[in-house]
Amino acid sequence: MPTVAANGIDLYYERFGEPGDPVLLMVNGLGSQCIRYDDELCEAFVDRYLQVIRFDNRDVGLSTHLAEGTTYTLDDMAADAVGLLDALEIERAHVWGCSMGGMIAQLLAIHHAPRVASLTSIMSTTGDRSVGRVSPEIVASLIELSVPTDDLDVALDRAVENARVIGSPGEWDEAWQRRRQRAFIERSYDPAGGVRQVAAVMATPDRSEGLARIDVPMLVIHGDADPLIDVSGGRRTAELVPGAELLEIEGMGHDLPPFYWPPIVEATTQLVISAL
Repeated sequence: MPTVAANGIDLYYERFGEPGDPVLLMVNGLGSQCIRYDDELCEAFVDRYLQVIRFDNRDVGLSTHLAEGTTYTLDDMAADAVGLLDALEIERAHVWGCSMGGMIAQLLAIHHAPRVASLTSIMSTTGDRSVGRVSPEIVASLIELSVPTDDLDVALDRAVENARVIGSPGEWDEAWQRRRQRAFIERSYDPAGGVRQVAAVMATPDRSEGLARIDVPMLVIHGDADPLIDVSGGRRTAELVPGAELLEIEGMGHDLPPFYWPPIVEATTQLVISAL
């Protein structure tokens, strides 16, 4: 099992593509395992001559799960990613993150700028609570659907419904989602780790001032149908970062169904080319 020691923990990672190609480091969102970035999506980047590295954040998947009562911030999770790059002897990477992963990617560019060749922030926000807000109804639904259970069939049903609530309304494929969510649960099921990640998001200060200092090519991608992090979060992120490009995708929610991969892969590839 490919793991490395990084920032005092063990991180599980996977690589796709040729060792000499530019590295695209894919950072996952809240409670999300690295396999949520589907193999086919990773291979689409490989077809564009990128080397993809995806990994499990702390407290999810096959990386270290921390003890009850442990606290940390997104800055600690950004340091984890730097530790992974160190262990793999990668000097700079094109950093790509969704949701909480976008927040971590932003912190990499803010606090570890020499390690970031370009930055892609997807369905994320700035940490300013006045933008990217979620409706109280969605929050209540997600809390109810995230209650831990010893019945894995119940956990699967809840995970599928959770995906439906936040997903792209025009691209819902229940059979596909059920297969994916089952794979996630069978690989690792630790709701408590997700709770600690929520606490990390809440404990991390507003990044607005730091975003205004970013000096690497940046792409912001956000769906206009995102019910979890409102598109205002992506718009504000792009406004703050000098020279950032905003790609607003009609109909996309808080997920990455295959229908939306082509424009995302194309925009990311063009960003990487601009940074070479």
